[in-house]
Amino acid sequence: MTIAIPVTIPLKKIQLNPGSIITIHDVNWEEFEAILEEREAEGIRTRITYSKGTLEIMSPLPAHERPHRIIGYIVTTILDVQERDWEDFGATTFKNKAKEVGLEPDTCFYIQNAQQVRDCLRMDLTVYPPPDLAIEADVTSVTTLDIYEVLEVPEVWVYTAEKFTINVLTDGKYVESNTSPTFPDLPILELIPDLVKKAFKQGSSKMLRELRKQMS
Repeated sequence: MTIAIPVTIPLKKIQLNPGSIITIHDVNWEEFEAILEEREAEGIRTRITYSKGTLEIMSPLPAHERPHRIIGYIVTTILDVQERDWEDFGATTFKNKAKEVGLEPDTCFYIQNAQQVRDCLRMDLTVYPPPDLAIEADVTSVTTLDIYEVLEVPEVWVYTAEKFTINVLTDGKYVESNTSPTFPDLPILELIPDLVKKAFKQGSSKMLRELRKQMS
């Protein structure tokens, strides 16, 4: 459900059912920043995307939350087995004032650039690079990948019940790929959906233990 509302309504007065989306038009950058600050102060749990004056606020369903968390566990398990460094930045807000965009991934990781963000407590893309890998489950906004392109995130995985895609930034645009630059030696396109299904069938912890044994 998408509802257009005036931006003057305080965020804490907006009641969102799980799975609902509110779209707010004509929001300038200062108002966007103020909404982020209000949400943090009020402890409101929502996901936000912003693109050139249009703000979307989404309240995730458990069916949305679980897959990306499972995929995140899979990513860190593989990285640990490969003895590679990583930093998990979850749903951190990434924004670019000059280009008037902002979003919060379902989850994201710094891998190649893990050392550069090790001390980061507040994200600033004028200081730090964008995440190396972002993961989205059931993308609700058609502008989400467009915003990732502006933020120049090298790789975005999108998981839905129907399809899993690996999107690689190539000449400023995302191109669907059969392989992951982050894990070039693994069949990620087939592996991730299979492992998510196993997690739902036998439990995440058991699936991850079996994955670690298989890779060790």
